[in-house]
Amino acid sequence: MPRYVDGFVLPIPKKNLAAYRRMAQLASKVWMDLGALEYRECVGEDLAVKPGCGVGFPKQLKSKGAETVVFAWITYKSRAHRDAVNKRVMKDERILAMMKKKMPFDPNRMLYGGFEVIVEG
Repeated sequence: MPRYVDGFVLPIPKKNLAAYRRMAQLASKVWMDLGALEYRECVGEDLAVKPGCGVGFPKQLKSKGAETVVFAWITYKSRAHRDAVNKRVMKDERILAMMKKKMPFDPNRMLYGGFEVIVEG
């Protein structure tokens, strides 16, 4: 079954992690209420990269010592399904109210992209 995923990676000050988690829990509820298939937010636990194994998220994001990394994704049936769900999400009063508040992270440092799933195991 084809799937589509929105993926996110963002640095977050460790002191703001509890506030971010509360925000993410609300976002999860909204996306799932409006049709997303899966919503996951994960906080970095093992971010050390061995030499020769690429670049770790903290280095790529130019994370500061008091920051950690959140890796997140939302799964949909297709890109069209994603577009329809996100259109509803962006009109949802819970999201509109959240967006008026100060974010517990710097949105300008967030990495984001939409991905078509090519392998599923």
